[in-house]
Amino acid sequence: MRAVPGYLVTERGAPPRRGDVPRRALRPDDLAVRVTHCGVCHTDLHSRDGDGPFPLVPGHEFVGEVSAVGEEVTGFAVGDAVAVGNIVDSCGTCAMCRAGQENFCREFPTLTYGGTDRRDGSPTYGGYAAEYVVRERFAYHRPAHLDPAGVAPLLCAGATVWEPLRRWSAGPGTTVGVVGLGGLGHLAVRLARALGAEVTVFTTSAGKADDARRLGAHHVVDSTDAPAMAAQADRIDLVLDCAPVSHDLAPYLRTVALDGTLCALGHLGPVTVETMDLLLARRSLASAGSAGRPGTQEMLDFCGRHGIVADVEVLPSEEVATAFDRLARNDVRYRFVLDLSDLG
Repeated sequence: MRAVPGYLVTERGAPPRRGDVPRRALRPDDLAVRVTHCGVCHTDLHSRDGDGPFPLVPGHEFVGEVSAVGEEVTGFAVGDAVAVGNIVDSCGTCAMCRAGQENFCREFPTLTYGGTDRRDGSPTYGGYAAEYVVRERFAYHRPAHLDPAGVAPLLCAGATVWEPLRRWSAGPGTTVGVVGLGGLGHLAVRLARALGAEVTVFTTSAGKADDARRLGAHHVVDSTDAPAMAAQADRIDLVLDCAPVSHDLAPYLRTVALDGTLCALGHLGPVTVETMDLLLARRSLASAGSAGRPGTQEMLDFCGRHGIVADVEVLPSEEVATAFDRLARNDVRYRFVLDLSDLG
């Protein structure tokens, strides 16, 4: 065990402060990653304000370079561009893991931070640090030609919207609706458009219409405009609901076409649904979270081919408290990323 510089939340509600972050010595199947950029996710805020355990080192969407490899590592070499997401281990044997859906591991996946190491029981500490140590199986090849800061949020927000886009076969001849143009939603628009789907953005903010079209949306609908919403009835094959707060699903369900699906991604709390909104047109209500290993690498490769990155505002890591404060006020378009080069 050794220490690297990073940022720790020592108690509930406290801002992250610089300190020493413990990292394990490399196991045979481990990589050491020199972290260059780490995204700031709403999950980081929720964890800071949650019940612990503390100390906590946030950060579960980060990129960097391989700085060392264990003796059994075969897929990476020192200097390789690498990315790590919100899962760093799983049981590997359950039906979900065997299907490449480690994000649904029946034994619960080991989270990048706030989790428990499956081998020695130690807590996991996240990517707000100069270095991270991860199993080779849960490290991903990063498209080195893309802006690393823009790639970092792909490991959480990008993977979360990619999985339903692929599961429900978004592509030419299909229509995709995106509710909420935030960290998840803006990547949903870019990915759906690149897949060849016709994309409609539903927003309550008229000021985001131009941005939605810049990102690739074919249509923008004000979801507070009842006639405009009525005109969308039975039209959308797949609706990705990325709104991060509790809201009424009914207006969006009614836009779903025959045998289509609304996938709730942004707000994962309790919802109330009228059965008739599902019965009419045989609509389905689903959800998804993150992605398995094959899907995550597929998404990164696709983004590399199509030049897709997140819209980010990069801050030096010493301004992490500012990023938290502004994110809590939704004062970002569309993702904060910390530049960790100032850690030395």
